[in-house]
Amino acid sequence: MTTATTGRDILLLDGATGSELDRRGVDVSLPLWSARALVTAPEIVAEIHRDYLLAGAGAITANTFRTHARTLARESGGPAGAELSRRAVEITRAVRDEHSPGALVMGSVAPLEDCYRPELAPDADACRREHAELIGTLLDAGVDRILIETMNNLTEARAAVSAARQLAGDRWMVSFCMKSAGPPGTLLSGEPIAMILDELRDAPAVGVNCVAAPSVEAQVTYLRAMLPETTAIIAYANIGYADDAGNWVATDAVEPQRYAEYALKWVRAGASIVGGCCGTTPATIRAVGRCLRSE
Repeated sequence: MTTATTGRDILLLDGATGSELDRRGVDVSLPLWSARALVTAPEIVAEIHRDYLLAGAGAITANTFRTHARTLARESGGPAGAELSRRAVEITRAVRDEHSPGALVMGSVAPLEDCYRPELAPDADACRREHAELIGTLLDAGVDRILIETMNNLTEARAAVSAARQLAGDRWMVSFCMKSAGPPGTLLSGEPIAMILDELRDAPAVGVNCVAAPSVEAQVTYLRAMLPETTAIIAYANIGYADDAGNWVATDAVEPQRYAEYALKWVRAGASIVGGCCGTTPATIRAVGRCLRSE
């Protein structure tokens, strides 16, 4: 399902899962975070997927952001990572098949450690091995696309992309978490994304996520200028940022219509895959779809 605007087809992704589970009263405590709901509240996970589809999303992402074996090993007595990943995809596919058979099911592949702590990333060999394990499980479970997201350093990004290329063919995309302040194109690690872009010139889609909505337009403009026209640009933001003390500060994008206005700027800057990250809701995605259709 796509939304036509500005002379192009736009794929509308879903919004946040973890913060939405929290908003609906589900325990998302660490270390499992959103993955805990696959055990304790699978019906709420399914409800969230359904609500995003009903809001107009043309793709929904399985709740596998924290189903790496590394994460699951920290929860004593918990299920194995592969089991939980398969469960997440099964839930997503069932909801998709019932409510919007034409929608895509994405498999989320996130940093192995902390999205905002690039220095914690394992070495290259561990990254390749562990990302390949998850990607293989997701493909076997039946996802339509692999969504490598929130990559914050070059070593882990290269490892995840290498595994996706080998296992998924052209059914993958990669999105980076970049610094909001300063020139565009700088990963949270401080490394310039330009160092990897030549390696991504054949990527189906490359983008930015988990960055405050007001900062995304500049990142999209940068990526569109640096990559071939055949590479789609992805953009899905959060509605705030962490201050120096670690406190979450919401931006004006907390209002769905305001977020949608930012999303329209991303499309005008060259994005053709848009959605929502932390803090966004089905109301946010509905507003984005409505805004794109009216353009």
